[in-house]
Amino acid sequence: MAVSDHVDFPTFMEGVKKRNPGQTEFIQAVQEVAQDIYEFIEDKEEYHEAQILRRIAEPDRVVSFRVCWEDDNHCIRVQRGYRVQNNNAIGPYKGGIRFHPSVNESVLKFLAFEQTFKNSLTGLPMGGGKGGANFNPKGKSDAEVMRFCQSFMTELYRHIGPDTDVPAGDIGVGGREIGYMFGQYKRITNRWEGVLTGKGEEYGGSQMRPEATGYGAVYFLQNMLKHAGQDVEGKTAVISGSGNVATHAAEKIVQLGGKVLTLSDSGGFIYDPEGIDLEKIDWVKHHKTHYRGRISEYVDAFPGATFHEGARPWNVEADLALPCATQNELNEEEAKALVKNGVIAVSEGANMPTTLEGVKVFHDAKIMYGPGKAANAGGVAVSGLEMSQNSERISWNHERLGEMLTDLMEGIHGKCVEYGSHENGYVDYVKGANIAGFKKVADAMLAFGVV
Repeated sequence: MAVSDHVDFPTFMEGVKKRNPGQTEFIQAVQEVAQDIYEFIEDKEEYHEAQILRRIAEPDRVVSFRVCWEDDNHCIRVQRGYRVQNNNAIGPYKGGIRFHPSVNESVLKFLAFEQTFKNSLTGLPMGGGKGGANFNPKGKSDAEVMRFCQSFMTELYRHIGPDTDVPAGDIGVGGREIGYMFGQYKRITNRWEGVLTGKGEEYGGSQMRPEATGYGAVYFLQNMLKHAGQDVEGKTAVISGSGNVATHAAEKIVQLGGKVLTLSDSGGFIYDPEGIDLEKIDWVKHHKTHYRGRISEYVDAFPGATFHEGARPWNVEADLALPCATQNELNEEEAKALVKNGVIAVSEGANMPTTLEGVKVFHDAKIMYGPGKAANAGGVAVSGLEMSQNSERISWNHERLGEMLTDLMEGIHGKCVEYGSHENGYVDYVKGANIAGFKKVADAMLAFGVV
């Protein structure tokens, strides 16, 4: 083995930073994984010789393209679209499409990198990818969103396929956007195939997909609590976000006997001391879906609640916390506030919502902390099941999919415990998820040789 093959962790990270200047989100994601992986592979020369970690941290390809569309005022608009295909060692690239002004190459590379390990943890044959555009669907008419989606797919269709790359939804991309993109794909290719997941039930979608990520995050939380001899019932929870993931996480917490105190959006958060019950959650879902409303309007419908403008819910006293909005929404000071207020478990419904400094606070306090790549893997797991249904031209009912999701999340939790348990009984779920996810991908890459 050449001496240069076996570099130490600081040298490895310096190389990542040099190759990816200014890509802070991607560098953060690689550092968070690599610091655990380096300890695991220290005495495993085959991984060093094959430069496995270096190769995983370099996407297979990054596709960037122009998206031109016409708004309702007949003005030509130009956005930038992307697809990052990170690694397909264990299956076709799989990961969402995000439409949001914050989308750039760094964000999508971080998401595709994380997705590689998340998909590996599910046990399903899926590689890691992510895509999107700096397009904001908010305030746009259905016709504008349709024209944008059609233009976006006119380029993207060249790079995807049921055995190549199968995108799904993400922030800003729900059933409406998936429908428009799938329609355009079918129109261009003259093929009906399972090239997108998150589709409507009328045309090959899974009954369980809308609930999967939020429910899965709670199932993972439930498994962590059970491992520690506790349960969700009777506990209070603070949740960020008010979209698909957050509302379904809230719904499952309530169904399991917990009490949800908060939801949020980019404008601030609402605090309801009486608890956000199923009726109130349904109101939020309907208001967001049909009126594209703001969470602040909740207090008009339910006067017992208060709205806290420009703030996040992490200073509210609770037992459980579920960040379900976006990356880096929970920093060091907010993590300290959660610990001080008695939170015993955190389960991430969003991707990398906690900063590295915040994660350290949770680890130092020895609280149960489920990272996004493990806790929110339920969404992509059910997407993988949707791919299977499309391939076999079958459909599983809600009950069967619910059982499969429960089993998948239990399996992911078990893998995290296997690789993340300490002698004192504490489980480092981040370390467990990183190592378990890495090992499967790395071993497949070793089997392929240098490719």
